[in-house]
Amino acid sequence: MDDVQQLLKRHTYTAKFSVAFFYGVLVSIAVNFFWTPGHIYSSGVTGLAQLVNSLTAGLGTFHVSTALGLFLINIPMFFLAWKQIGKSFTVFTFICVLFASVMIRVIQPVHLTSDPIICAIFGGAVNGFGTGFALKNGISTGGLDIIGIVLRRKTGRSMGTINIAFNSLIVISAGFVYGWPYALYSALGLFVNAKVIDMTFTRQQRMQVMVITDRPKTVIDSIQNHMRRGITIVHGAEGAYRHDEKTILFTVITRYEMDALETAMEESDPKAFVSISDTVKVLGHFYEPKW
Repeated sequence: MDDVQQLLKRHTYTAKFSVAFFYGVLVSIAVNFFWTPGHIYSSGVTGLAQLVNSLTAGLGTFHVSTALGLFLINIPMFFLAWKQIGKSFTVFTFICVLFASVMIRVIQPVHLTSDPIICAIFGGAVNGFGTGFALKNGISTGGLDIIGIVLRRKTGRSMGTINIAFNSLIVISAGFVYGWPYALYSALGLFVNAKVIDMTFTRQQRMQVMVITDRPKTVIDSIQNHMRRGITIVHGAEGAYRHDEKTILFTVITRYEMDALETAMEESDPKAFVSISDTVKVLGHFYEPKW
């Protein structure tokens, strides 16, 4: 049994290591192929590192490149993650940021276009997908992701919304450094980046599930075997067509758990009626897994 657990742990670590490397490649493509040629600032710490790079460009030995700035600015975030989120999470965050810094330095830019609109949209999309994919696999990309995870647990706000809220400074800086049209282009890139993060990282998107079934105990056991969710039972419902007795079950899940729900329903009661709708806000206790 211990050998199996060790094998699973090793497999998990290998998978996360690969995800961290994949993110490093994507963020380097976003920075070197799109943002830098288009004079576009990224979101969060990457954008702040770009700003530091621009401001220190003429200082010779004191010049801080985007790759180096990205790593240095993240150092305080590592301590926050270690204290508030977890040790394993922090280790992989460190690896993810390290890969990003190295890849930005190593991967040579390929000039595709200098059009600021194209660079803003595609840079934001590539980086947003990389960030969302990393978060989906339990890895933070550092910087505002860590702050966003901590605040999301306290406020319930989505990662993309928190990301936008912290990036006003980046947009204003783009205006002062490159001109105000580029501030608007950077804002466009931030918007695309945030939306793609929310499309990819679905763990924060909550959905209300209503199940109408005549096998409530089997359904409840199956759902709770696949995920950790509370369920409310409404007895005494009646089908209008055959007037047979039904039970209504209510629960709230994340979009990330949709596959698990479908599997649970297929196992327990394939003929049950299931209605799923987006939930704007949840009050009260909603289980958030530790990272």
